[in-house]
Order: sequence, then structure tokens, then C-alpha cells
Amino acid sequence: MNETELSKLYSPSDFREIGHQLVDMLADHLDQTQSQKEQAVLTYQDPEKELAYWKDDMSSDSNIMDFYKKVLDRSIHVHHPRYMGHQVAVPSVISSLSGLVTDVLSNGTGVYEMGMASNALERIVTDFVAKKIGYESDAAGFLTSGGTLANLTALLAARKAKAPGMVWEEGHKEKLAVLVSEEAHYCIDRAARILGFGADGIIKVPSNEFYKIDTSLLAAYLENAKSKGLAVIAVVGCASSTSTGSYDDLEMLATFAEDNNLWFHIDGAHGGGVIFSEKYKYLAKGIDKADSVAIDFHKMLLTPALNTALIFKNGEDSYKTFEQKAQYLWDSQHSREWYNSGKRTFECTKLMMSLKVYSIIKMYGEDIFEKNMDRLYDLGKVFAKLIKERAKFELLIDPEANIVNFRYNDVSSEVINSFNSRIREELILLGKFYIVQTMVGENRYLRTSIMNPLTEKEDFIALLDEIQRIADSFK
Repeated sequence: MNETELSKLYSPSDFREIGHQLVDMLADHLDQTQSQKEQAVLTYQDPEKELAYWKDDMSSDSNIMDFYKKVLDRSIHVHHPRYMGHQVAVPSVISSLSGLVTDVLSNGTGVYEMGMASNALERIVTDFVAKKIGYESDAAGFLTSGGTLANLTALLAARKAKAPGMVWEEGHKEKLAVLVSEEAHYCIDRAARILGFGADGIIKVPSNEFYKIDTSLLAAYLENAKSKGLAVIAVVGCASSTSTGSYDDLEMLATFAEDNNLWFHIDGAHGGGVIFSEKYKYLAKGIDKADSVAIDFHKMLLTPALNTALIFKNGEDSYKTFEQKAQYLWDSQHSREWYNSGKRTFECTKLMMSLKVYSIIKMYGEDIFEKNMDRLYDLGKVFAKLIKERAKFELLIDPEANIVNFRYNDVSSEVINSFNSRIREELILLGKFYIVQTMVGENRYLRTSIMNPLTEKEDFIALLDEIQRIADSFK
């Protein structure tokens, strides 16, 4: 490749020409996906066949627009009103366009001069979240790449604050542990293992009949851990759980943590967004008493993945976690500089996440998150009511959030799990709807996460009708 070919990589005219075509293609995609409900949510392909398809594409002479069209056609469509699967946001158009800006600029925001605008905007966004949580002015936080990384960072802060000695410098001198609900997201277990706590260091407390952590068992589990020589440093609350959407009793957990000198972290990756809702914020009552809170903007807050806020009640705690020297980045490891985010996160070359969030607020106002949360949680209740009206369907629990678990139950107990799995497999192959499944104890349930505010009651009715049709065809 010569100099002329390299300069072609940065051609403004190519950017304008291809960009216009691509925006038109994506706009058409959004229009068709949202308005033509009979169009497939996904066209499922066997993994090996999909790999072979793209290997062939590598050697083909198709142009770049053909390539983009293929990607659209062979990807799942989260903007489709009948996408009700994984907990992935349906991104607002403005946040997606902001992603184009951030990709062109490619400012890694770990140090201030590499991301002046984005670091300032991140401060505004995180202060906004801290205020909604109910924290005072000394709270502080940052954005990071997903709930898994946010929860890991929070537990690192807990270790720094509660573990005896200087773990960061000297390593572990005691066997550390955390208390968490058995319904917690797997990333809490993973984080504890990454931190070197081992299998014994993840103390999973059983849930009650509503799939919330059973707070009556906390004291006994703590004492049992101590008797085994474990130093418990933290308790983690779910707001909400991933499988069922149930909210732990955060006030009770806060009291328990304070009484036992434990760090209290809340994994609000999915449901922490209720802090923006007057109607549903009661579900997270007590969230302001946590030492740290993680909330994903890329769940129900209209932002493309990955984009997570980690907020600390005491802003000082956010700086202590990663105190180390990096002379080429900053002069002192001990100075508290909100504008150098690399001092507080795993990422140094961190994406310009703040632009995607700020642009939503800038264009639609601070209450847009409330409107979306209310819509999705209201839809959860609508769907649950429809399920209860059908004798051949069984609802797990009345949902607190937008996560609804149910199953087809007009079959024998011996085959009910496999029967519902077959229903889900057939739904995926047909592509008209996208839902997932989960195991609750020994029972398999069909699981929906209602993520699209454009989903309507009629879409739920159509889903139940389709499941009934599939079930009838199996008999």
C-alpha cells in the first residue's frame, strides 16, 4: 500500500458518500423493523454455516454496502417490537449517531487532554445519577464498560476499604468473602473468583418465595462464614435479579451491612434505572444507603452497549481502588482528579461513553429515562395479566420489573421442562419472536425481558397465540 492508498483511508468525500448511503440503509432498516411486525426478528443460522458464509464473503468481490446489508440481514433486530429476549437496550437514534461521533474522534478518555469534552460530560452525567440515587454532594463516580466490570471494580473498592492490611501492595493475608443472593448475576461470583476469594468466598444466601435474598438468614450465614475462618467484607444487593426481576430488600441489607461493618454494594445493572421513575423508585428504597451502586445505561436507559455508571457514596473511595504510579500519564497517584478517569477505572483508553448518554438528555430532557422505565415496567404487568388469563399457561410470579417468566403447562410434569425448551427452539427457528429461557430451581421457564417501548399488548397476544399453536403441533 503506497501513500496515496493510505490517504484514501481518510477521504472526506468517501466518508460523505458511503456515510449517506449507510444512514439511508439504517433508516430504512429501522422503518421496516418497527412497522412491519411480520418481518423476522432474527433469521437463525447454524453457527458453522454462519462461519462458512462469512469465510466465503472474505474472498468475494461484493462491495462495502453489500457487506453492510448482509450484516443487517443476518443480525438480530432489537428495534423489532417482538424482540423480548436478552436485556439489551433498544438504542435511541441520537445515542447511535453520537456513537459515530465518538468513533471518528476516537478519544481515549483515561487522561484529561485525550478526552476533554467527554471527561467533563462524564462528570455531569455521573453527578446527575448520584443525585437521583439520593447521594450527597461528596458522592462521585464514573462510566465503565458494562455491569460486570462495574461490579468487579466495586468489590475491589470494598476490599480496599474493609480488608485488613494493604492487599493492593502485599496481597491477601486472610481468606476474604462476600455475601450475595443465590439469584445474583453470575458476574458477582466471577468477580469474587477473580479477586482470589475462591469458591468458598462467594457465600450465596437462599432467596425467599419471591426470589429476593432471604434477609432472615443473613446473620446465620455470616456467623457460619466466620466460623470457617472467612473474613466477610461485603454484602451485595440485587436491584433487580437477572432471572426474575425481583428487588432485594435494600433497606434491610443496608442495616445489616452497617451493623456488621460490611461494604454494601448494589448491583443495579438491570433495574437500578428506577431511580429516575417516581412511579417505580419505591422498588429500590434504601439505594441511597449503599456504599456503591452500578447501573447500566445499556439496559433500559436507551443507550448502546456498553455503558455503565458506577457511583460511590463517598467519592474518595472511587480513587483509592487503583492507587499506583503511571508517571507518563499523571504526576501523582494520590491526587484526586475527576478529569483523569484512568485513575479510577480498569480502562485507560476508555471510550467516550458520556456522549451517548448526554446526547439523550440534551435532546429529550431529563425525564426521558423515567418515561422509558415506566413504559417497560407497565408492559410487564400487561403481559403478566394476559398470561394469567390463559388456563394453559403458568406465570412464575407477578413481575416487579419488565422481566416476565412463564411456561406452557398443559403437559405432564415429566416432560414440562423439555416441552417448553422445544417451544422456545421452534420460536427461534421461526424467527417471528425472540425470547429466552431460564431455570428456576429444577423448573424451566420461558423468559421475556420487555426492552422495546414500541411493543404493544397485541404483540404479547400474538406471542401467546404462537406458543399455543406450536404446543398444539407437538401433541
